[in-house]
Amino acid sequence: MEFPVKTGNPAKVETACLVIPVYQEGELLPAAARLDDASERLIGQLLERGDFDARLGKVQMVPFAPGLGAERLLLVGLGKRDKCQEAAFRKALDAAFTALADLPLDDCAVAFTDVPLDERDAAWKARMVAEATHRALYRFNDFKSEKAPAPRLAQVTLLVSDDGDAADAREGARIGDAVGQGINAARTLGNLPGNVCTPSYLAERAEALGKASGGALQVEILDEEALEALGAHSLLSVGRGSEQPSRLIVMQYQGAENPEEAPHVLVGKGITFDTGGISLKPGEAMDEMKFDMCGAASVFGTVEAILAIRPKVNLVAIVAAAENMPDGRATKPGDIIRTLKGLSVEVLNTDAEGRLVLCDALTYAERFEPASVVDIATLTGACIIALGHHATGLLANDDDLALDLLDAGEAAWDRAWHLPLWDEYQEQLDSNFADLANIGGRPAGTITAACFLSRFADTFPWAHLDIAGTAWTSGKQKGASGRPVGLLTQYLLDREADAVVETGAETEAE
Repeated sequence: MEFPVKTGNPAKVETACLVIPVYQEGELLPAAARLDDASERLIGQLLERGDFDARLGKVQMVPFAPGLGAERLLLVGLGKRDKCQEAAFRKALDAAFTALADLPLDDCAVAFTDVPLDERDAAWKARMVAEATHRALYRFNDFKSEKAPAPRLAQVTLLVSDDGDAADAREGARIGDAVGQGINAARTLGNLPGNVCTPSYLAERAEALGKASGGALQVEILDEEALEALGAHSLLSVGRGSEQPSRLIVMQYQGAENPEEAPHVLVGKGITFDTGGISLKPGEAMDEMKFDMCGAASVFGTVEAILAIRPKVNLVAIVAAAENMPDGRATKPGDIIRTLKGLSVEVLNTDAEGRLVLCDALTYAERFEPASVVDIATLTGACIIALGHHATGLLANDDDLALDLLDAGEAAWDRAWHLPLWDEYQEQLDSNFADLANIGGRPAGTITAACFLSRFADTFPWAHLDIAGTAWTSGKQKGASGRPVGLLTQYLLDREADAVVETGAETEAE
């Protein structure tokens, strides 16, 4: 996909389709106004006569526009001007590109950088255009015998009315292109069935990424023998009832100018299918438990985005991969296991398995002496009850890290909400027989799950993202969302920006 940027008169742009956002009332935006003049007030007349309803998300194709270089004109409703902010902007983009994806078009030109948004510059708007393009063009039909024709759209030109915004728009589109591809990569991993996407498959995927990176990504795979020798008995306990062997996948990207700079670590829960184990889940919607590896998928998607952007940061991506199945060898409720950290855990519910693989992965992360660690997991149904399907749950042992992640989520429009991690909740994990239990009861289930993980993250700044409510969509539009690739990528880009600021400050001090 290409995202060139053009300035100048939009009426002279030669393209298969011009995409023009308009409000329900008030003056036309700059590009729309110039096109209106060149087309004998075509846009104005359509609005005045009510031939186009500019409510948010409405679209109308004009198959021929006199006086314009474009073959077609697509009008996109922004709704009321005073209510058009980030969410509305993204909804309009999705409506536009959903319509374009179904048309026999190879290219289009869009004027969405014209839309004024509080504290959002041309780079942000261009990034959202690129992400929306990838979102709309995504198809997952790998297993269908009859595949619908793939969308033809291969180039989206960004029309910029202010010449001074062109460079920012180009950079925003570059970032959005990479993030969009990363999101779609995560969606594909999430959508794959459990009989294909196994822990070994994820390991092979990591190795393929490493080979394709030209040496930028170093990959290490720890198999069950290596995990046993390491002492990662908690991770191994989850996959004990499965025919599929567990894996710990480690991917390292060194982009910082100083190779010794402390890395930022992402840890993804990779339960490729979750039956609940001996604590078996209800049969209804159990097929959706293939999405229980979406934390791992988001780590893979973020790695792909980072490899495309190549920021000057050091990154370690760890995926704890296992399949949770009931079997004669499976871990049972009441079993006590020993973690890599040395703590003993009484397993009261084998369906609380994500924390059992993550705790060993978090302990493994210690060896990298990280600047920060963020784990991502479809961890608790309680998070869906608390936050629904809009916000990712965020808990952390470091307030600065939590704020950085919240800011990244706002910038990427992939938002999270900060929940408390108070010591008072820790006592819910008390066990009569081990150092701690793996569940803390129904009250505050999301928080006590994070409390469990916090016991294994006491040597570094750590945050936990519970994506149980945001990782996939159920119902007719069932499928993985690719979240929070946008948030994670933005977080890493912000760390690069912070390093530049700190380096500049040190230089001035000298």
